Amino acid sequence: MSPMIHRPRLTPFAWLSIAAALATMALKSTAYLLTGSVGLLSDALESGVNLAAAILALVVLTVVARPPDEEHAYGHEKAEYFSSGAEGAFILIAASAIAYKAVERLISPVPLQQLDLGLVISVVASIINFVVAQVLLRVGRSARSIALEADARHLMTDVWTSGAVLVGVGLVALTHWEPLDSLVALGAAIGIAWAGVGLIRRSIFGLMDTALPDQEVEAVRGILAGYQQDGVRFHALRTRQSGARSFVSMHIQVPGSWSVQRGHDLLETIEDRVRQAVPSATVFTHIEPIEDPTSWQDQRLDRASPDDPKQ
Repeated sequence: MSPMIHRPRLTPFAWLSIAAALATMALKSTAYLLTGSVGLLSDALESGVNLAAAILALVVLTVVARPPDEEHAYGHEKAEYFSSGAEGAFILIAASAIAYKAVERLISPVPLQQLDLGLVISVVASIINFVVAQVLLRVGRSARSIALEADARHLMTDVWTSGAVLVGVGLVALTHWEPLDSLVALGAAIGIAWAGVGLIRRSIFGLMDTALPDQEVEAVRGILAGYQQDGVRFHALRTRQSGARSFVSMHIQVPGSWSVQRGHDLLETIEDRVRQAVPSATVFTHIEPIEDPTSWQDQRLDRASPDDPKQ
């Protein structure tokens, strides 16, 4: 058995992200309307994606907060991967729209206006995004929430994109060469798309029960290796992560002469040490007599029956 995971309420941080998205979208849209800059338009569209992603994160975090039930005995943490995957898809859609608008403006350039005021407004929006992103990233890491962490990384991508756009608009103000604005917007679209692909990739891996990081697996192996001097062996070590939860399972082989109580005490000690080494770990152990030949034949995930010709 493993203790329940105690996570802070994460929905208030999703509301914070929604508020930031609304504020920055309004500011950047105003900057675009004042200047006519397609680069600033790309920023405004990105903030619209931030808003959609933040709303989805709010819904998902509400689901994740539910306790395990009969249909979801292991909890609802995997719902976070749907949020981060959908956010990645939103980012790709926004990148496509930005690229389309940039190419259109390259073909038919439009003079930019009121650049000074537009730049000031965009800087204010970027500061808001940066502050909120740092808060979400800190909370997301400490609570092991991929939904909040994805939202934070998306906002940071928006900050860097805004920086590139500001540089582009500033260069246009200095050189009066309007195509620079569209070229910077194209570069921003590529950067945004790359971030979206990264989020989708990470979400897919999470849904496929990816193993724990190497350092955590090695920590578990180190714990188990310490018992070998007592004649204890182990195999079939498997790990996976599901949202904030980590799952570790293994077979422990002990001398057949041990009492049930002694074997039970050993497993309790091992499970407790693994939970200390791996945050939020749910640990499953199976004890076997080391002298029994069959205890060496069950290392596969799906153990075959005696009549299985593949056995």
